[in-house]
Order: sequence, then C-alpha cells, then structure tokens
Amino acid sequence: MKTGYLIDMDGVIYRENNLIPGAAEFVQALLVNGVPFIFLTNNSAPTPEDLSVRLKHLGIQGLTSKHFYTSALNTADFLSETDPSCTVFVIGEGGILTALHERKIANDALHPSYVVVGEGASTMEKLTKAHECLERGARLLATNPDNWCPVSSEKTRPGAGATAAFLEASSGRRAYYLGKPNGYMFHRARRKLAELSLVTLEQVVMIGDTMETDIRGAFEAGMQSFLVLSGSTQLESIGDYVYQPTRVLQSVADLTAEVRTGKPSDRLDSPALGPKLNSFGRGGLRHQTDIFTLHKPRPRPAMTK
Repeated sequence: MKTGYLIDMDGVIYRENNLIPGAAEFVQALLVNGVPFIFLTNNSAPTPEDLSVRLKHLGIQGLTSKHFYTSALNTADFLSETDPSCTVFVIGEGGILTALHERKIANDALHPSYVVVGEGASTMEKLTKAHECLERGARLLATNPDNWCPVSSEKTRPGAGATAAFLEASSGRRAYYLGKPNGYMFHRARRKLAELSLVTLEQVVMIGDTMETDIRGAFEAGMQSFLVLSGSTQLESIGDYVYQPTRVLQSVADLTAEVRTGKPSDRLDSPALGPKLNSFGRGGLRHQTDIFTLHKPRPRPAMTK
C-alpha cells in the first residue's frame, strides 16, 4: 500500500533548536525510499525556504520548499480560492506577508476585505488599526487557532489565536480559524501531497504530537493519524478525547525501519515497551476553536464593568 505522510514539526521533528533523537534518520529514510511527505505546521511566521534552512542547520539535508505547507500558505490558498479580488490588513510576520504577496492579494490599511492575523508583529498600534478595520466591516481571519505554542520544556510563545481573541473581544466579531484542525488545511495539504507523488496514494497519514490539532484534524478529514509522545501530549491524557489516534508511538524513530522495509512495524504501541518521554505540560486553554466552536457570535462587550 502506497502511503504518504503529513508531518507536524515542533514536538515531532525538533523542540526549540534540538532535533528529536531519530528524527533525522526518519526523514532520510523517507527521502531515500521515495516516500511522499510534507511538513505541516500552524506557524505562519516562517516561509518554506526559512524552514528548509532551519532543518538544514539542525542536520536534516535534502529538503526543499516543496516539502513544507504552512498555515500562511493555507490562508493565501483560501483567500485566492474563495475571494481572489479581496484586500487584507495583516498582523503577522514574513511567512504570511510573503504568501499573500505571491498570490497577488493586496494590502489595504483603509478598507480591507479581511483582517488577517498570524504570528508575531502585534503592537497596540496595529491592533487598534485592525480594530478600526473591523469596525468598518472587514472580516476577521486567523491563520490558526493556537493561543500559545511550546518553545521548550520551560517556555512558550503567544500564538495567532491569542491575537485573534483580543480582536474578537474588542470588536464583537468572530474570527474564522484556518490551519490545523480546520479541514481546509488537511484538504489542501492532501492535494499538495498527491501532486508531489508519482503514484496514486492509497492512504495519507498525519503524524503529530497534539491531540487538539493534529489528531483531531486528521480524524475529521478521514485520515489515519499517528500520535508521537515526543511533544506536548502525555500518554495518560489520550483517553480524555473522544477521537483517538490510529497508533501511539514514542517518536518518529519508531517508524524508520517500517519506511525502509515497507513492512508494518511490530512496535504498534511503543509507549508500552519503554519508559515515557518527558512531555511538555502547560495549563490553560490552548486552541480557540476548542472552546468556542459551538458558541454563537458574541455581542460587543460592555465598555466598563
């Protein structure tokens, strides 16, 4: 059975500036054996070229921009497909700006069709400008729902979801969240993977470390999913979710032999065969879509309490 892989990055391939043990060998096995794969990330700040260079510095060779699909690219695809003549006011860094520019989606600070929120570059001046654009009728679009993202075992960074939540609260408008777990992200990534493959893929597998985005998105898109415990999910928390991964592995290193031989590994549940890895733990709601999916749009809050 010809299989293609969609692979999350942070917590699966690396954490901060360190490769996860066995990740380089896994990626090289994919390349050497001609297995189609794409790295799928919610981080909208880097471009595919940035990510290729970063992994090269970390020790993974042979990658090009075609091996990456970010939430910034997904946002540009979404707008060019659904509203190609639109204009945008952007809060975000290089990746989202580059993706929109390549799709010839113009920046408009006066009467944009959308306020697009990505990672970084959020100042009070820009938030105020975005708020004013929403007041004048712009729609609110976020590249992903992540309130925060782990950087290391002791540090996190704010995500696009947190910035979008700020604007939701100030304007009373609801954002539409692209990126994982949105089905559009998985639909476009699967299409891109099919274009890269020289044969018809019989199945596509999502490999990720986060139940709320990687595993949920794959489940809702009808894909198989492999959860690795090298990132943010602890083994004992998996049973809390209604949706479940197809397989649970310690890390992508458990798949290297399988990729090389083409035969399913006998390590289908590797966490039971060894000690658990240290997992990142952080309290608080991580994804905007998890807490507001079923809620109606919120009215503008009162100016004072």
